[in-house]
Amino acid sequence: MKSSVLTAVAVAVAASVLAFSSQSHAAVFAAWQVAGVPFGDTLNARKYPSNASQKQAAYPNGTVLQMTGRCTGGVSLLDIARQPDWKQRQAIRYRWCEVWHDPAQNGHFVTGWVYGKYVAPY
Repeated sequence: MKSSVLTAVAVAVAASVLAFSSQSHAAVFAAWQVAGVPFGDTLNARKYPSNASQKQAAYPNGTVLQMTGRCTGGVSLLDIARQPDWKQRQAIRYRWCEVWHDPAQNGHFVTGWVYGKYVAPY
Protein backbone atom coordinates (compact mmCIF):
# COMPACT_ATOMS: atom_id res chain seq x y z
CA MET A 1 0.00 0.00 0.00
CA LYS A 2 2.76 2.45 0.94
CA SER A 3 4.68 1.82 -2.27
CA SER A 4 1.63 2.57 -4.44
CA VAL A 5 1.10 5.87 -2.59
CA LEU A 6 4.78 6.76 -2.99
CA THR A 7 4.61 5.86 -6.68
CA ALA A 8 1.53 8.06 -7.14
CA VAL A 9 3.28 10.95 -5.37
CA ALA A 10 6.41 10.49 -7.50
CA VAL A 11 4.33 10.51 -10.70
CA ALA A 12 2.50 13.68 -9.58
CA VAL A 13 5.79 15.42 -8.76
CA ALA A 14 7.32 14.38 -12.09
CA ALA A 15 4.26 15.64 -13.98
CA SER A 16 4.47 18.97 -12.15
CA VAL A 17 8.16 19.33 -12.95
CA LEU A 18 7.50 18.61 -16.63
CA ALA A 19 4.61 21.08 -16.73
CA PHE A 20 6.65 23.83 -15.12
CA SER A 21 9.77 23.17 -17.18
CA SER A 22 7.83 23.98 -20.36
CA GLN A 23 7.04 27.41 -18.91
CA SER A 24 10.50 28.97 -18.72
CA HIS A 25 9.18 32.35 -17.57
CA ALA A 26 7.25 30.83 -14.64
CA ALA A 27 10.04 29.04 -12.81
CA VAL A 28 9.72 30.42 -9.26
CA PHE A 29 6.57 31.05 -7.25
CA ALA A 30 5.78 33.26 -4.27
CA ALA A 31 2.49 32.99 -2.38
CA TRP A 32 0.62 36.28 -2.05
CA GLN A 33 -3.03 36.85 -1.21
CA VAL A 34 -5.74 39.13 -2.50
CA ALA A 35 -6.23 41.99 -0.02
CA GLY A 36 -7.82 45.41 0.09
CA VAL A 37 -10.40 44.85 -2.64
CA PRO A 38 -13.54 46.89 -1.82
CA PHE A 39 -16.46 44.98 -0.26
CA GLY A 40 -18.44 43.03 -2.84
CA ASP A 41 -15.76 43.39 -5.52
CA THR A 42 -13.02 41.07 -6.83
CA LEU A 43 -9.49 41.37 -8.16
CA ASN A 44 -9.32 40.75 -11.89
CA ALA A 45 -6.48 38.69 -13.32
CA ARG A 46 -5.78 39.87 -16.85
CA LYS A 47 -3.93 38.43 -19.84
CA TYR A 48 -1.55 41.42 -20.05
CA PRO A 49 -0.59 44.11 -17.49
CA SER A 50 -3.31 46.60 -18.42
CA ASN A 51 -6.85 47.45 -17.30
CA ALA A 52 -7.87 47.21 -20.95
CA SER A 53 -6.56 43.65 -21.29
CA GLN A 54 -8.78 40.56 -21.44
CA LYS A 55 -10.03 39.43 -18.02
CA GLN A 56 -9.03 35.82 -17.24
CA ALA A 57 -10.50 35.35 -13.76
CA ALA A 58 -11.67 37.24 -10.68
CA TYR A 59 -10.56 36.56 -7.10
CA PRO A 60 -12.07 37.75 -3.79
CA ASN A 61 -10.12 38.98 -0.76
CA GLY A 62 -8.23 36.18 0.97
CA THR A 63 -7.56 34.13 -2.18
CA VAL A 64 -3.96 32.89 -2.19
CA LEU A 65 -2.26 33.44 -5.56
CA GLN A 66 0.87 31.86 -7.02
CA MET A 67 3.01 34.79 -8.13
CA THR A 68 5.84 34.18 -10.60
CA GLY A 69 7.89 36.89 -8.89
CA ARG A 70 7.89 39.22 -11.89
CA CYS A 71 6.31 42.68 -11.73
CA THR A 72 6.34 45.59 -14.14
CA GLY A 73 9.07 48.18 -13.69
CA GLY A 74 11.66 45.47 -13.09
CA VAL A 75 10.47 44.70 -9.55
CA SER A 76 11.08 41.12 -8.41
CA LEU A 77 9.07 39.74 -5.51
CA LEU A 78 12.02 37.52 -4.65
CA ASP A 79 14.32 40.54 -4.32
CA ILE A 80 11.97 42.27 -1.88
CA ALA A 81 10.86 39.13 0.02
CA ARG A 82 12.96 39.81 3.15
CA GLN A 83 11.58 43.32 3.61
CA PRO A 84 8.69 43.99 6.01
CA ASP A 85 5.26 43.28 4.53
CA TRP A 86 4.34 46.99 4.36
CA LYS A 87 7.50 47.75 2.40
CA GLN A 88 6.85 44.89 -0.04
CA ARG A 89 3.31 46.18 -0.63
CA GLN A 90 4.64 49.70 -1.15
CA ALA A 91 7.15 48.44 -3.74
CA ILE A 92 4.42 46.96 -5.95
CA ARG A 93 1.50 49.25 -5.13
CA TYR A 94 1.37 50.79 -8.62
CA ARG A 95 2.76 47.83 -10.57
CA TRP A 96 1.28 44.82 -12.28
CA CYS A 97 2.53 41.44 -11.06
CA GLU A 98 2.42 38.13 -12.88
CA VAL A 99 0.41 35.20 -11.52
CA TRP A 100 0.37 31.51 -12.44
CA HIS A 101 -3.23 30.40 -12.23
CA ASP A 102 -5.97 28.13 -13.59
CA PRO A 103 -8.74 30.54 -14.67
CA ALA A 104 -11.09 27.83 -15.97
CA GLN A 105 -10.28 25.49 -13.06
CA ASN A 106 -9.63 22.66 -15.51
CA GLY A 107 -5.94 21.98 -14.85
CA HIS A 108 -4.75 24.32 -17.61
CA PHE A 109 -2.49 26.82 -15.85
CA VAL A 110 -1.51 30.07 -17.58
CA THR A 111 0.16 33.30 -16.65
CA GLY A 112 -1.86 36.43 -16.02
CA TRP A 113 -1.42 39.81 -14.34
CA VAL A 114 -2.95 41.38 -11.23
CA TYR A 115 -2.66 44.93 -9.96
CA GLY A 116 -0.24 45.14 -7.03
CA LYS A 117 -2.41 47.49 -4.97
CA TYR A 118 -4.68 44.54 -4.19
CA VAL A 119 -2.21 41.81 -3.19
CA ALA A 120 -0.19 41.28 -0.02
CA PRO A 121 2.48 38.79 1.10
CA TYR A 122 0.93 35.61 2.44
